[in-house]
Amino acid sequence: MTIQEATIKRIKELCRERRISEYALIYLTGMPSSTVKSILHGKSKNPGIANVKKIAEGLGISIREFYNSDIFDDLDPED
Repeated sequence: MTIQEATIKRIKELCRERRISEYALIYLTGMPSSTVKSILHGKSKNPGIANVKKIAEGLGISIREFYNSDIFDDLDPED
């Protein structure tokens, strides 16, 4: 799994746990809907740490908590 795929999976996992829709996530992050959608739908190859931090904060967690998941343990090497 790539970093991009793991990040998407983690965001969706956290949204499911909190019963937050994509629309609600956009509202909670205060980010443009196009940015959040491009991250969630894999169009953004590198969402950037600042955007991931905004998403984590919108979900009510720290960036450390966001990356504290087994999802990130076995990532494929990046080219």
